[in-house]
Amino acid sequence: MTARLLLPIALTAILAAGAVRAELAGDTAAGEALYGQCKGCHEIGQGAEDRIGPHLNGLFGRRAASHTGFAYSDSMQRAGVDGLIWGFDTLDAYIENPRALVSKTRMSFRGIKDAQDRADLLAYLRRFSANPANIPEAAPTARGTDHTVDPAILAIQGDPEYGEYLSSECVSCHQVDGSTEGIPSITRWPQEDFVVAMHAYKDKLRPHPVMQMMAGRLSNEEIAALAAYFKDLD
Repeated sequence: MTARLLLPIALTAILAAGAVRAELAGDTAAGEALYGQCKGCHEIGQGAEDRIGPHLNGLFGRRAASHTGFAYSDSMQRAGVDGLIWGFDTLDAYIENPRALVSKTRMSFRGIKDAQDRADLLAYLRRFSANPANIPEAAPTARGTDHTVDPAILAIQGDPEYGEYLSSECVSCHQVDGSTEGIPSITRWPQEDFVVAMHAYKDKLRPHPVMQMMAGRLSNEEIAALAAYFKDLD
């Protein structure tokens, strides 16, 4: 058989293998079972209605807080204004740790830490998108994605005095009195939440371009110092 004939066969085999890997990345049956953790607050499927949380039909490709008729928290609304779109990467990060993307979300869910479980759940949610054929089950490269911040980084003891020195750019927008008028408050945050949020900007999971730039310029020690300063600021 000539090389010219072998090439199309080889390409077909490669593409077929890639399709199989993508399909295996998320198991919808396993995801349906995992959805039991969600259904106390969220409905999905035919006739789904809003409950404590919004229904999840058509979730993929939807801007955060854009489902008409549901009363979202201020934090979720701001995330939507900043440009947060629900896709595989953002949903994966949110399901792992909701506070990574929306610091003061009302969703009282501790998160799913196992990457395969998240891929399975997302494969199930995908079935209820308006156009599921155009949404990957779960990208093979995303399988095993870990959005958690390294515990060694979370363990850094920040210097609040150094944080105060660094805070001048922060307080040019955020109010030191904790006011949320026009812009979210960052005072009295738990330190871990602050650090997790800043690393989400670094990783470009949170979409605000200015904050991505600001966080990208900060070292781990500087983020820890800012977290220590704002934690106790009244």
